[in-house]
Amino acid sequence: MDWFKQDPQQVMTTLKSDLQTGLNETDIADAQAQFGLNQIVAQKSVSGVWMLISQFKNPLLIILMFGAVLSFITAHMVDAIAITVIILINALISFIQEYRAQKSIDALKQMAAPQCIVLRNQQWQTLAASELVPGDIVRLDAGSIVPADLRLLDTQQLKIDEAALTGESEPVGKHCNSIQQADLPIADQSNMAFMSTAVTEGQGLGVVVNTGMHTEVGKIADLMQTASTHLTPLQARVHRLSKVLIMAALIVVMVVISIGLMHGMSWSVLMTTGISLAVAATPEGLMTILTIVLTLGATRMMRNNGLVRQLASVETLGSTSIICSDKTGTLTQNKMQVTQLWTAGNYYHLEGKGYQPVGQFLDHNHTPIAHKEIHNLEYMMTLAVLCNEAQHVENDGKHSIIGSPTEGSILVAAAKMGMTKDIAKNAYTVVQTFPFDSKRKMMSVIVKDHQQQHWLIVKGAPDVMIQNSIAVQLKDGLGDMLSDQCQIHGVVENFANQALRTLAIGYRKLELSDLELSYEELESNLLLAGIFGIIDPPRPEAIEAVSACHSAGIRVSMITGDHAITAKAIALKMGIISDSDAPVLEGKTLSKMSDDDLYEQVEQTSVFARVTPEHKLRIVQALQKHDHVVAMTGDGVNDAPALRTADMGVAMGITGTGVSKESADLILLDDNFATIVEAVKEGRRIYDNIRKFIRQDLTTNVGEVSALLFAFILIVEEPLLTLAPLMILWINLISDGLPSLALGVDGAEDNVMERSPRAKHESFFSGRLGQTILVRGLIMGAVTYGMFIYAINLGLEQSYAQTLAFMTLIFGQLVQVFDSRTTTNIYRRNPFGNRVLLVAVAGSGLLSLMMVYTPFGNLLLGTLPLNPEHLGLAFLVGALPVLLLSAINSIFNLKWL
Repeated sequence: MDWFKQDPQQVMTTLKSDLQTGLNETDIADAQAQFGLNQIVAQKSVSGVWMLISQFKNPLLIILMFGAVLSFITAHMVDAIAITVIILINALISFIQEYRAQKSIDALKQMAAPQCIVLRNQQWQTLAASELVPGDIVRLDAGSIVPADLRLLDTQQLKIDEAALTGESEPVGKHCNSIQQADLPIADQSNMAFMSTAVTEGQGLGVVVNTGMHTEVGKIADLMQTASTHLTPLQARVHRLSKVLIMAALIVVMVVISIGLMHGMSWSVLMTTGISLAVAATPEGLMTILTIVLTLGATRMMRNNGLVRQLASVETLGSTSIICSDKTGTLTQNKMQVTQLWTAGNYYHLEGKGYQPVGQFLDHNHTPIAHKEIHNLEYMMTLAVLCNEAQHVENDGKHSIIGSPTEGSILVAAAKMGMTKDIAKNAYTVVQTFPFDSKRKMMSVIVKDHQQQHWLIVKGAPDVMIQNSIAVQLKDGLGDMLSDQCQIHGVVENFANQALRTLAIGYRKLELSDLELSYEELESNLLLAGIFGIIDPPRPEAIEAVSACHSAGIRVSMITGDHAITAKAIALKMGIISDSDAPVLEGKTLSKMSDDDLYEQVEQTSVFARVTPEHKLRIVQALQKHDHVVAMTGDGVNDAPALRTADMGVAMGITGTGVSKESADLILLDDNFATIVEAVKEGRRIYDNIRKFIRQDLTTNVGEVSALLFAFILIVEEPLLTLAPLMILWINLISDGLPSLALGVDGAEDNVMERSPRAKHESFFSGRLGQTILVRGLIMGAVTYGMFIYAINLGLEQSYAQTLAFMTLIFGQLVQVFDSRTTTNIYRRNPFGNRVLLVAVAGSGLLSLMMVYTPFGNLLLGTLPLNPEHLGLAFLVGALPVLLLSAINSIFNLKWL
């Protein structure tokens, strides 16, 4: 029901309540039976045990479990235990992330007011908010939390902070009159008070019209519970990669067993070979590298003011193709500033940032001026400081505002010309204050100067101030309001076209007899002194960040609860749109659109204004249907459903509510849009490093598998194992594992922010990476097998031949790792740019040599010491193919190499 359309008496009649007595016991019992408790109800959640068990369904963990079982079977207990620990750590990390996601509803429930003051049975009493029912009469005071959705019945300077629910940055003035307007968004329902919002000023009475899940907050909770969640792009790619690896391992094992059976080989030999192949095909380090790379990425993001809650989402920003950002506080400074003003017929501009009392005054030509030489400007500021209830304070060098941000911006503007409240009150004494209220849209003060002359200073909305003024201060003196009204309206319209909020300031001289009059009688016959143009300006660094996004092929959309004119003006200043004729889609229009119509519209629209939580959710879903990877920023309760549905939910750390933070994957600790761009760069670096690891690790795996396969494909007699199972495990976990892990800390390449975003369903093997892995791996396997056969043909024993093959493969992959660390080739990137990699390569090489030239290594891996000539030959045969292939690729740009 549209309660805002009904007058208070109609509402009371509909709810069968009484303003004098409240509800009686019978009414309360009936209502509680019908509506239940006034609380947010969460859907039945999955038990923690089942949630933990479900983590082991991950295909990559299945591969690791298979590898662990094989290691137990082959009595390689150290490897089996190590792989098992990796499985448990990764399952636990995933469990913690999923468990945290369920806390969003709990945070929402905690926002409800625990107690409230209610009229029942003719008595005011304090009750738990959960006991409220429709029809209850509730009293609101400054500082209280609204306990349910209320239709206001009486207000006295009542203001409510609805920022968390609607995105409105200023406390909203409330009244109790009916509003006869259809399809009114909740941000404009000024005769309503909504559950979980906070009273900042004044008092009021309201009747409960909706409780629990029927409140606006309850509807958001329902959207959060029903909002679909998705695998991150990285998770989806890992799942697909896991399935490919499982299939490849099964096919290879089946081929080997089939060939062996055709040649009458024994099952014991085939089992040993099958285990070796399965171990060779399993990238044991993949889950470890993912965890390490993502954790290191999360740490780097933290240093750049980005707190990652969902580890797998660290990479998602690198895939982001569109960022849907809230306006207030993210793209803008969330600090209202006077940027322009008009007095005595002249426009002035004012520079500065935030609440710092530093800034240059400029004339209409943007030329700096000595503001103290302009009497009318200084007098206007003096009046505005006296007629002001805000405070501009400084603590430890940090400036802030106590009270209304709009009034505070005027104090900051005055401070930039050296005018403060203390200075103004040296010349004037404030005798009486008439606070602002939303009915008359003005506030006023009576002041007295040193000559005991009384003055009335009035500040308010320009339209009301014009109606109550008889004269205006112009260049050549006072102008008549009747004849000069068009000029004043032109000033207001000029500011409005720039999305500036406007406040006018005026005054009049009072006689002693006037002091007996009411403020309604006093606030007339004014002299209009000037008009302030106020805005929450864009963050300078956010403007640069939007430009960087466009260079990176990322589209930026603004989704705000603010008005369309303001949203478009900010979007133009920030470069989100470049044409003043660009479309702006308002919430009231969006409500009437079908999902199909919205699907068509979202690709052409970058600014959305006056939107509701449901609108934000629909916008995100429509963009996802276009296969966009969507990042969504937000700070309020109203943003939570869209944050959960987006591929990357980004919450504000300073202004964000607990609900929005619990729903997000990334929290901006500085509430700065520029931090998102740094996170995008980090996400792209991480994805590049994961691909580098996959290229390196799988190339080695293909080399190992093919070295074993060649022994079967080129079978003459009963084949000999080119590599022993423990040698393969050593290569996978140590000689190749350590350098591959070092790729995870590789720095970003120079062009990382000049590429277009990756397609949502792009494979790890895109850009012919799969072909590169196969070609390089097969060549590596061929030379490894060739060295093994070379040793056998020399009449050397099998263990010596395996050792020669072992070192050939190790030298090949240690050189290959330098080619894997670039998206181009080994000759186009400084090989000394990753010191960790250099240490890892040196360490792996030395450890591997120890396995060849120490008795312990000979016993553990079954190796034999190589003579120096064979060791040098192994290095040349292993390294030269990699260097030659990279040279050919550098000359002819053959991506498949």
